[in-house]
Amino acid sequence: MKSSLATAATLAVALAAALPVPATAAPPGQWTVTGPDRALTAQVALDQDGTPTLSVTHLGTQVLAPAPLGLHTAGADLSRGLHLVGDRSRTVDQRYTMTTGKRRERATTMTERRLSFAGDGGARIDVVLRVAPDGVAYRYELPAAEEITSEASAFTLPADAPAWLLPYNAWYEANRVATTAGGAAAGDFGNPSLFQVGDSYALLTESDVDGRYSGMRLRHAAGSSTYQVVLADEAVTARQTPWRTAIIGDLGGVTESTLVDDLATPAKFRDTSWVHTGKVAWSWLSEHQSPSDFERQKDFVDFAASNGWSAVLVDEGWSADWVPALVRYARARGVEVLLWFHWNRLDTAEKRDTILPMVKSWGVRGVKIDFMESDSQARYQWYDAVLAKTAELQLMVNFHGSTIPHGLARTWPHIMTMEGIRGAENYPPAVNNPVQAFTRNVVGSMDYTPVSLDVGTHEASVAHEIALPVVYESGWTHYADKPEAYERYPEALRFLNQVPSGWDETRYVAGHPSEGTVLARRSGDRWFVGAISVGAARTVTAPLDFLGDGTWTVEVVRDGSATERGDVVWSRQRVRASDTLSVDVPANGGFAAIVCRGSSCSKPLPDVPSGSVSVTPSTVDASVGSTVEVTGTFTLTDGVAKDVRFRAAAPDGWQVDGPVLTRARMTEGQSLTGRWTVQVGQSAGYVDVPVYAEFRAPDGLWSKRVHVAEAVRVFVPPPPLTGTPYVSDLTFVSETNGWGPVERDRSVGESAGGDGNPITIGGVVYDKGIGTHAPAAVQVYLGGRCTTFTAAVGLDDETTQPGSVTFQVLADDAVVHDSGVLRPGPATAVSADVTGARMLTLKVTDGGDGKNFDHADWADARLTCQG
Repeated sequence: MKSSLATAATLAVALAAALPVPATAAPPGQWTVTGPDRALTAQVALDQDGTPTLSVTHLGTQVLAPAPLGLHTAGADLSRGLHLVGDRSRTVDQRYTMTTGKRRERATTMTERRLSFAGDGGARIDVVLRVAPDGVAYRYELPAAEEITSEASAFTLPADAPAWLLPYNAWYEANRVATTAGGAAAGDFGNPSLFQVGDSYALLTESDVDGRYSGMRLRHAAGSSTYQVVLADEAVTARQTPWRTAIIGDLGGVTESTLVDDLATPAKFRDTSWVHTGKVAWSWLSEHQSPSDFERQKDFVDFAASNGWSAVLVDEGWSADWVPALVRYARARGVEVLLWFHWNRLDTAEKRDTILPMVKSWGVRGVKIDFMESDSQARYQWYDAVLAKTAELQLMVNFHGSTIPHGLARTWPHIMTMEGIRGAENYPPAVNNPVQAFTRNVVGSMDYTPVSLDVGTHEASVAHEIALPVVYESGWTHYADKPEAYERYPEALRFLNQVPSGWDETRYVAGHPSEGTVLARRSGDRWFVGAISVGAARTVTAPLDFLGDGTWTVEVVRDGSATERGDVVWSRQRVRASDTLSVDVPANGGFAAIVCRGSSCSKPLPDVPSGSVSVTPSTVDASVGSTVEVTGTFTLTDGVAKDVRFRAAAPDGWQVDGPVLTRARMTEGQSLTGRWTVQVGQSAGYVDVPVYAEFRAPDGLWSKRVHVAEAVRVFVPPPPLTGTPYVSDLTFVSETNGWGPVERDRSVGESAGGDGNPITIGGVVYDKGIGTHAPAAVQVYLGGRCTTFTAAVGLDDETTQPGSVTFQVLADDAVVHDSGVLRPGPATAVSADVTGARMLTLKVTDGGDGKNFDHADWADARLTCQG
């Protein structure tokens, strides 16, 4: 689907129309802006000292009391002593399309007023104020970039206003606390922060934050009801700030708001045909070690394929040795692969330019990037850089361990979701669930990783769990549990298989931040209802006035027992928009529903034809500049394939000569055979030459074509070894590590490359060697030219807790040295006979007690070779 982003045209119209603000009488020194629907009114005022403030009323009730405006720069105080020097107004109309979020097609009208002030010495500041139907926002603009040391910006609420606040940390994973604006503890609170004033609500946050500025949080002093904007950096050089944003309305208006996206910078690219929402099978939470297990990941692929899920996410622990094969296995079944990265694997342009194109060449469709944990300008500049590179490569993105959305998914439509939430992996209490729909999820897609059936606390009922993918919006929904868990609840799985992850429309139905949530979301011609409740058993009601005229079928999915945790049950009834669903739910229960026009609301799952590719040779050694003759056969093993294309692909810098074979239609048992000549390019180590068939994909899959592939694995030998080289100076044919990258001439340190210390074992420092973390394996090509491997091995002294490892030396597949289990202490000498071996493998295992603290060093590792 190609996006129809019409932002430029609509903004051009808006910019051309400098319309007056709706007339509102105001005394000198006060400037009032009323929203297009007249429900919201914002007022900027200057007191006698020239100090500016902002207040906001909703339907005649003051929601935000006068609170300071202004900036402090290195050269001026722009928060007092100001006087007006300019006043301009306009109406901003926008229409745009989103790839994720609560509504695909967006339209908004905002009234804008730009108040230009001058201070002492002629310093200038513009306060740009916008009032929309769903909130108020302002930003500051300076004539030129300056060093901004702080903002005077603040929000003041009634002291007794109920509040739901998030104690601040830079990854936004605390539990929210229910308190009052004046009674909250002293300290910093994260965005968004929710307050109730009478029948109105105010959700405070920011929008349009990127590497041009720093992130902010809200600081509260004990006994005060004012929340001060505090920047993550001590100073930031900028000309313009982000939007200080207050989403204001009744609870439904706040929940349905798109104001954060409406204020954001428009999309930086228009073709979003490669961007897809979808359900994702994810193994890490239920089985922490499974991302390192190729065969287990295939189980998750098979589960996704059989249930029509779009992708699998391979989290921490994956290996470059087998991910390309997993991608081929998955794509043949209509399933895509997403890969996890620690952010520091991509923290430089060099790393991004090397690693991201590599995984793209494997066929990976997206990346999950983790542990950013900062709101600093430098980290936001990193976000900008990685988003630009992934957009260039057409890789979709999930940010985990991240800040919250600030409209970034409008600017970069390939952002599918962000964490910024105490999600399922932190085992949050069920009582924390309803408030997220009214706070964090209001501002953008939320990677909560829902539906914990076996894993987790079991506080919430099964129906509550399966309602979460409707209550919580996320462009990618990463499901928390393993295949066997879902298969034990077949009726729950039946519902999950119907739930999409992309929505055309979202409606607030009922609820309260401390009690429960009922939301309805539409995808195409079907509505999905998600209802969750916390506390005692009760009856949950859902008015159906979001439906159109006529009669509808509603299929309700509820808990089968009020006292025992078990599978859900389905029921069906006919309803009208004037009706109300009433469902009895157990303690911490809920229900889900599908509403449609037809007699049955379930749709069939995609049926993917299957096939296989065989290649000859499967592996071969070849030198640079030589040629390899490759034969491949594609056989359709099930179903009917249309528009088939069969070819061999050239790796970067290589060349393939031979035909692309085509067939308009193939049926079960039919085959295609092709032959190609491959010329080897400048490479060293293993290089895969894919041979693949593609054919038209059934509806419901991300890709327009199913991709069935096998690869000829070509080994290009590095230069021959001579003398007594250190292993850390050689090309690694392959490497895997239990934490971070393998390090050369340093310990493994932490998770970033190059962050280790000098290799130190038993107090002895070594200049040369390899730093690893169990489990690890490093492979080096010997080519039969070496006779002896020597090293001093042991746990690095940087290990802060007792660790245990075993060191093994393998000559080809034979173990020629096994250290047994070693613990912290002096180094152990290793001397191993590798005479005639083609490959040397240096392997470290965890000693049988887990991998924590297993920093294992191969100190002074070197070879004795011919010549």
